[in-house]
This record gives sequence, C-alpha cells and structure tokens, in this order.
Amino acid sequence: MENTVLVQALKNKFEQNILSVDEAADILTLVIASESVKEFIAYLKEELNFIFLTDICGIHLPEQEKELGVVYHLHNLVENKRIRLKAFVTKAQPQIESVVSLFSAANWMERETFDFYGIDFKGHPNQKRILNVEFMDYHPMRKEYPLEDATRTDKDDSFFGR
Repeated sequence: MENTVLVQALKNKFEQNILSVDEAADILTLVIASESVKEFIAYLKEELNFIFLTDICGIHLPEQEKELGVVYHLHNLVENKRIRLKAFVTKAQPQIESVVSLFSAANWMERETFDFYGIDFKGHPNQKRILNVEFMDYHPMRKEYPLEDATRTDKDDSFFGR
C-alpha cells in the first residue's frame, strides 16, 4: 500500500480530522484531531488491516498551544506498512479517549503515558500510576521540571564534560 493510497483512504473518511500529513521521514506521520483518535484507530485496524499497535507514548512540546501529545505507532503486518499518528491536547484539558477496547496492549502504554505526562485516557479501565509512586503529585517527563538537581554536591562535573 502506497502512502498516497493510504492518505487518500483516510482523507475520504476523516478529511476534517487530519490536521497535517508528513511523508518526509521513513514513516508516514499524520497529526489528527484529538477527539477523533479512537474512531481513527478503529478504522485503521478494522478497514485497513493495521492490526498491531506497536507503541503509545507521550510528548511535551511547551512551545505549542496544545503542548501535550500522544503518539501512536501502528503496523499493517500483511503489507509491512507502518503509520504514526499524533494527537495534541492542552494542559488545561489533557484528555484523549482510550483505545484499550481496540488493543488490550494499550492498557499499560496508556497508564505509562498518564503516569509520566498526565494525559487522561477517558474510558481507561484502570488508569493509575504504573511506574511512579501513587502519591507523586506531578508528571516527571514534562519539560517544566529540571533534568538535574542543582543542589547535589556529590557529583563531579568534570566527568560529564563540563
């Protein structure tokens, strides 16, 4: 399946929900409206044979208006075709519909994304922290937190090329 055929099939069904298409990298990438994620992925799975959910992960791009995002990688194993979907939400309303009902493997991936980025997956059967402690009151992978603890005195910067 060529990218042009795939993109046209998706535009025929979801024209208003496709915000951008990027074919420059090694994988076809579409930015889609966050409210259409579940319907979009269901169509890819049921109609276009993208039956393998490779990954779900979060991203934080603070320079954007909708700064939190979820990235989905799906694979059509029959035609060896991969696709990447990105959907963005605001920090004020960080909600995207869960795809656990479509792919059971999404369960832990969505929990990890919630844990590290604070994105709420509506309809998730057990959304709670998976890697961090339950009482943690922030989401550590957001870029609003420093990478290092500046108060540490037990490290020698000369070992780190500084």
